[in-house]
Amino acid sequence: MSQRILTPDYILQEALAAHGTALTSYLQDKGVTTAVPKSQNENDGGLTLTVLGCGTMGIAILGGILGSLSDATTSSTSKDTISEQATPDRLPSRFNACVRSAASAQRIHAELGHLAKFASVKVCQDDTLEPVQQADIVLLCCKPHMVSEILTQPGIAQALAGKLVISICVGLDSKQIASMLPPSVEDKPHCTIACAMPNTAAAVRESMTIISKSVPPLPASTEALVTWIFSRIGRVSYIAPNLMPVSAALCGSGPAFVAVVVESLAAGAIAMGLPREDAYTMAAQMMRGTTGLLLRGEHPALLRDKVSTPGGCTVRGLVVLEEGGVRGTVARAVRETTVAATPVQKHKAHVNVPAA
Repeated sequence: MSQRILTPDYILQEALAAHGTALTSYLQDKGVTTAVPKSQNENDGGLTLTVLGCGTMGIAILGGILGSLSDATTSSTSKDTISEQATPDRLPSRFNACVRSAASAQRIHAELGHLAKFASVKVCQDDTLEPVQQADIVLLCCKPHMVSEILTQPGIAQALAGKLVISICVGLDSKQIASMLPPSVEDKPHCTIACAMPNTAAAVRESMTIISKSVPPLPASTEALVTWIFSRIGRVSYIAPNLMPVSAALCGSGPAFVAVVVESLAAGAIAMGLPREDAYTMAAQMMRGTTGLLLRGEHPALLRDKVSTPGGCTVRGLVVLEEGGVRGTVARAVRETTVAATPVQKHKAHVNVPAA
């Protein structure tokens, strides 16, 4: 008689979770409101987070939060960052993801539907006012040119009064966003505005998010909440407002510069016979390991010297880089990008004027 083999519990749990997510998605597509147990709704003491313009970056941030709430396991970078931060007294537990198109709504389901906490997400298409009214925190993830249109919609100013608004819209500071709203609404306090700038690595929870220091400073509890949100997708640093342009150049444009370096390293290896796929994988992993050492506290110059034996092959390669002016060229790229990210009236058109 053959022995009966039982299905492991974790497989059954995953299957049930997938079934629940599929059912929720089907009901929402049909316009049926799904009931959330009170323990996960108004009586759970949690906050409601509404994402306006839940596109690529909005999905990345929302996915980081949901993943953190679903599973204590995080990436190595996030672990280091999270351990240094105090957990806020109240965390987001209900979410509204606002989009304009059906395709964007389907994308949210496709990319986040596998997460256990996705049942607490309501995807809202062509509906902004009610999700903002329900929110404790509003995350502006739309295109910068759309902010004024959204904030001036009837009822939005009243719905935002006294709430926390976090903008990741590049090129708009807190003063510009505040200017799009009335100073006060029905004697309620103006909303609190914070400006943050995550980068494209948020998709893998390795973002370097820059947050502009507010004047006056954010209350400690609010700052802890903002830090917690962006720590779900990587590291966080608070920077003075006047340093946001150079931070944008380094952290926002930096991934493009690094991609060029990786591509160049791979091209050299390919030219010497290494298969293309292997070259790109090796170059990327080498870069990842190197940055891990740097984040651990290793100084770049010391790291360079550790692998540079006198008369060795690495030194010969370094001499070629120095002769080519790589160091100065990369620095000039950061400077030029900083100028482009800074209001024109504060700087000259270019800082990198070629020598006569």
